[in-house]
Amino acid sequence: MTMIYRYLLILFLCISASSFASPVISPERYNLKLLQTAPMLFDFHRLTTSSLRQEFHYPQRDSSWRKNAKSSEKDALFLHQSDRTFLAASLVGGIDYRGGEALGDTIWPGIDGGLFLRGYIDSLEFVLDARIYSESHSSQNPKSYDGEYIDLQEEDSNDGLEYVSYARYRGHLALNMGFARFDVGRDVMHWGPGYYNNLALNQFSLPFNSMSVDLQVGPLTVVSVYGDLRIYKGNVNEGNKEARNLYGHRYELNFGNLIIGMSELQVVYDDNDVWLFVPIVPLFMEKGNYTESSNNGALSFDLNYRLFNMARIYTEFFMDDFQSPAELIKNEDVQSKWAWMVGAQIGHDFEWKSHKLELGTLVEYARVEPYVYTHFNSNTAQLAHLEVPLGNQGGPNSQTIEWLAYSRVDSRWVAGLHQKWFWKGNDAGSSLNDPNPSNHANVKKRFLHGAKMQYSLTPILGYEGRFVNFALEWTFVDDKKIYSRAGFKW
Repeated sequence: MTMIYRYLLILFLCISASSFASPVISPERYNLKLLQTAPMLFDFHRLTTSSLRQEFHYPQRDSSWRKNAKSSEKDALFLHQSDRTFLAASLVGGIDYRGGEALGDTIWPGIDGGLFLRGYIDSLEFVLDARIYSESHSSQNPKSYDGEYIDLQEEDSNDGLEYVSYARYRGHLALNMGFARFDVGRDVMHWGPGYYNNLALNQFSLPFNSMSVDLQVGPLTVVSVYGDLRIYKGNVNEGNKEARNLYGHRYELNFGNLIIGMSELQVVYDDNDVWLFVPIVPLFMEKGNYTESSNNGALSFDLNYRLFNMARIYTEFFMDDFQSPAELIKNEDVQSKWAWMVGAQIGHDFEWKSHKLELGTLVEYARVEPYVYTHFNSNTAQLAHLEVPLGNQGGPNSQTIEWLAYSRVDSRWVAGLHQKWFWKGNDAGSSLNDPNPSNHANVKKRFLHGAKMQYSLTPILGYEGRFVNFALEWTFVDDKKIYSRAGFKW
């Protein structure tokens, strides 16, 4: 392993800076990493340190990609361009070393390879990243690192070899119609100005198949989404034949430095109706027309303000359910299901001896009350996908403080330090599948009851080359784990 990394590091020093391009700006990824270490973080840094239009709904179109495609894609393995069409294709892949106490496993080597396509035909744009993985696990009961399905190939039927294999893809096919953009694909949704702790839809949840419509009318942006969710982990559970579907609307008012946003979600269980996809349908009102046991709604409001092109402050308030404003203030009833997040990002770009240095720091606090994202009955209309919350990854009855310091030199070398303080209660209402009590008027919730603070410290190092990259994240103290990757795109 040491010789492999040494060879790759020498190779990195000989290759110029990276140029990553795609018609869609996507959230971060567990797997399917390309050449950039943290692309969405530096997209937030770009918005913080400039006067560019701020939008906080991802995935979103990268309108500059088509203009610059010929130059930015010049290194693609295959390139075709005509008056109406463009196609770039690259081979992508890498080798990973992963492990951790929570995973109870060490993955080495983890090898992946596949094809990265992007292009357009008139007003139709597309991107596809599809890969096949093969991993060797130290555990007798291998677990999925990214939370999606894996297949164990047992030695009895594979000539004495035992390994884990699976496939992953993310992609978008989008039609730009001037007044709207219609998109179908598979990805993670991230709504709101936070980075780690968004409450409605969060980039660190798991990808799902979806379709969306994006409308812009002056300062108003409206995004409507439908998502096909899965209830259970894995692909052998017959319970996943039961239908859980997501509908969501995101509204953003853009006043330059001030962004006011509202997100509304409705998850329906075996009671699907495409009417909910229509952007003008207010989900928090339409919810009352559905059977209570088969649908779950939520509403959040967020603010983001940019100061002097060097900082931004933001907050989000999320309401899953409440009986009355008075009960919400008293905060004792289990039906007072809410969450709050607040954060700030500071950044600045420097020029030093003809080198560009990007520096920044980001801090966030999130509080998620008991029973948030849950529902009346287990494994029905929870605000979750594959047993993972769609929103804040701490889940119900949790509290999180995160602090990140980051830097990048010449869009090539990345370094950072991430600290996390995390509390998770163990009382009723701490798990996604804890059923809401039927006699909630007589039940008092207890926030963070039984919680112990967990602290983690993660140094981050990355290199973003023209054809290759390297990333290392090593977490110490309470949540010990390691993630290391060397990858290529050609």
